[in-house]
Amino acid sequence: MTKKNKPHDGTTSSEHPQITIFSDWCKSCGICVAFCPKEVLAMDENRKVFAKYPEKCIACHMCELRCPDFAINVKEVEKQPTSAGEENNNA
Repeated sequence: MTKKNKPHDGTTSSEHPQITIFSDWCKSCGICVAFCPKEVLAMDENRKVFAKYPEKCIACHMCELRCPDFAINVKEVEKQPTSAGEENNNA
């Protein structure tokens, strides 16, 4: 028995974007899987999407933007400096 609207966090490490999938909202259309440029997402045996390779996610948000049911959320994780004095060069 699954809880209603319980998100599945497909992330395995805090260094990668956090992928949250609301399986109960998913209608199994496969749009997110088709549009993912890194093939992060796949369909399970119940035709529900899951993050098969979350470490490959580049946080392009294509899945999130294309999902007609708002069943996917991608949250970028800020990278911490690797040593004292280093700054994140995302500017």
